Amino acid sequence: MANLKPSLFLIIAMVVASMEFNHSVATKHVVGDSFGWAVPQNAGFYAMWSLNHTFIIDDTLIFNFADGFHNVAKVTKEAYDTCDTQNLISIQTTSPARFTINNVDNHYYICIVGLHCKSFLKLAIRVSVPNNSSAMLSH
Repeated sequence: MANLKPSLFLIIAMVVASMEFNHSVATKHVVGDSFGWAVPQNAGFYAMWSLNHTFIIDDTLIFNFADGFHNVAKVTKEAYDTCDTQNLISIQTTSPARFTINNVDNHYYICIVGLHCKSFLKLAIRVSVPNNSSAMLSH
């Protein structure tokens, strides 16, 4: 019986370690970091910000901006590309605006105030599939 305790402890430890390894923790991403959600100085600012982050399902994007000066609209790729402010998926007008990622599609956000979108106040993100899910998707 004394030999069972170390073995049982080892099995429990392995199960807990496996659970920790396979569990992806949702992250809260502050869009633009300390710059926030504002008209950028250069056209590639939000593209570079997005490339420097990894996004997975259940992550939250937090947009900090000056109320009344900006907003955040979730849009299609076509609306993102053309800065179409008429066909919105959703819009948030008060800061901080929060969007939770709920699928592995690409996601697109723009500001529809004035010409802000055309001034590159827009964000596209690519959602990654967690490593433990990619094997399940390939079957």
